[in-house]
Amino acid sequence: MKRILTGDRPTGKLHIGHYFGSLQTRVKLQNSGEYEPFIEIADVQALTDNFNNPEKVRKNVREVAKDYLSVGIDPEKTTIFVQSMIPEIAELTVFYSNLVTIARLERNPTVKTEIAQKKDLFGESVTYGFLGYPVSQAADITAFEGEIIPVGEDQEPLIEQCREIVRKFNSIYGEGILKEPKAELSKSARIKGLDGNDKMGKSLGNAIYLSDSDDEITKKVMSAVTDPNRIRKDDIGNPDICMVYYYHKLFSNEEACKKCHKECMAGERGCVACKKELSNNIIEFLKPIKEKRAYYDAHPEEVDRILREGTEKARKVAKETMKKVKEAMMLNYFE
Repeated sequence: MKRILTGDRPTGKLHIGHYFGSLQTRVKLQNSGEYEPFIEIADVQALTDNFNNPEKVRKNVREVAKDYLSVGIDPEKTTIFVQSMIPEIAELTVFYSNLVTIARLERNPTVKTEIAQKKDLFGESVTYGFLGYPVSQAADITAFEGEIIPVGEDQEPLIEQCREIVRKFNSIYGEGILKEPKAELSKSARIKGLDGNDKMGKSLGNAIYLSDSDDEITKKVMSAVTDPNRIRKDDIGNPDICMVYYYHKLFSNEEACKKCHKECMAGERGCVACKKELSNNIIEFLKPIKEKRAYYDAHPEEVDRILREGTEKARKVAKETMKKVKEAMMLNYFE
């Protein structure tokens, strides 16, 4: 079976954008029986821009793990592991750093975009760790011989950089030592935030999290951006520029969506009532996910067991890769 590697940075709980994007895809892939999935909780990568807040990263390792389990990631089918507990990844990162120039890292479109977004954190002095995280990501992928890497378009340059590293390593140390991964672009569109922003995230305050309480969901939905030209309840609206209707298409059935669209355009539906209907639908949709998560909230020892066993399994794979790498690099002095 082909091995798939995916992962998330544990900087916060996962939101519905993650669910409709990567999480649904991961569940489908693990249940297909065609792949061997590995999911990395990338705590080391999270520290590249949270180096001054290790408590946040540590806490969210388990929060992210509970989100995985609550949406249907099955530890019997998918190996969930913690990045920092696999020292071979750090070792590979050091080896690969000799194969990539600073100029190449600075040209990476994804890195350039993320550096621009983090001006408040770095100013004009970007850290070595953040600039070089694509090298660490290449180590993540190759340590487990990941062949298929599901990503969004914005992450494709990172996979291409990994492919370059693999090709250069193999050209120097021996063809076929490392497997060259292939990016598989996600077919899921990125979910917009409640404020209409193309990006959903904690820092923007525009996300609904999988673990949000019913009251939190209702409060957030009531703040969602609607048609700015609609002032009164009976004004004719344009649902196609309304975030409430946008979310109805995600959480409401086809009949409800058609009714919402028709009544809004006719001025027969008020925004408050529309938001209440939406929040109820979101709450109902997330109910089984939150029920499952509540079990893991009450059984933290089960979460730790899953992470420990997954990390132990992942490390065995990484050790085998490292053995081949060191042999190729003539660093196996005492074997």
